[in-house]
Amino acid sequence: MKVKKFFVATSVVAALAGSTALADDHLSLEGKTIGVAVVGTQHFWDREAFNGATDKVEELGGTVVAVDGGRDNQVHADNHDILLNRGVDAVISILGDGSVEPKFEALSAADIPVFTVDHPSPHSVNNTTSDNYYMGTTIGRYMADAIGGKGKVAVFNAFENSLRICGTRTGLWKYVLQDYPEIEIIQPELAEEFANAPEDARRQTLDLLSQYPEGTIDAIHVSCWDQPAIGVVQALEETGRTDIVVTALDGGPETLEIMAEEDSPFVANVAQQPRLIGATAAENVARFFDGETLVPQTYVDVVPVNGQAEAMEAYEALGYGSLD
Repeated sequence: MKVKKFFVATSVVAALAGSTALADDHLSLEGKTIGVAVVGTQHFWDREAFNGATDKVEELGGTVVAVDGGRDNQVHADNHDILLNRGVDAVISILGDGSVEPKFEALSAADIPVFTVDHPSPHSVNNTTSDNYYMGTTIGRYMADAIGGKGKVAVFNAFENSLRICGTRTGLWKYVLQDYPEIEIIQPELAEEFANAPEDARRQTLDLLSQYPEGTIDAIHVSCWDQPAIGVVQALEETGRTDIVVTALDGGPETLEIMAEEDSPFVANVAQQPRLIGATAAENVARFFDGETLVPQTYVDVVPVNGQAEAMEAYEALGYGSLD
């Protein structure tokens, strides 16, 4: 039996306390040209991080040269050559896989410092990111609590081995589940497509449900982000399966809206602040040029969201409006 009992803690407000950009009055990028390379702008998170970085560069007086990879990792990598040839003063690179590393190395060799977002790299001065360790452990605890510490769980896990942040989130989720010997991860794990993720996950979930009749599966988790969870919820609603809860990570406005619905199967999430992450990366560029020594990783607060009430609270606190 599932334990669908959630506590409206002060976690949303507490997590956001002090979660503002780290701007100092003296920071400036006046006279600097900053390249901003983003893997794509189709997804809310990517677009918000990109807008946060470009807006902050301009606010600090800098000039932006922007390149968009269209969600193609190789195009994203090659776009760094454009920035190298333009002779920008620094580069902010948002996401991407290992194909960007030679490009980072070339930029560094040309004395163009690289600042990354959600991509730790030996060639980056600083990487600005959410606390992915906290995200993974928190969603693991929330999911385990939601199913009473036992049951079968299906997981969408396409990117654990290709993206560092996904590996961290998934690895810590699995680490927490080691403390719950009666929770079993269904094999094989599911692998969502990035393109049209909700519809792809909906179809895969319908196939999964046909193999597992009511009472034989307890949760479906999306281990790196939450767009596939939209399709998972749709499949559960289509089939009338009220025996399964859904958890995921990212907490964009679409998924928080679903969580806020009455009796939603989507019970837990951890919301990020992508615009603040992008803005903080730009501020770190300004700090670097001001002579400050930066730490390798800058962690931006995340917002744990456990249940309907906290989803409504987070939606408003993150600036998406009101769901009342």
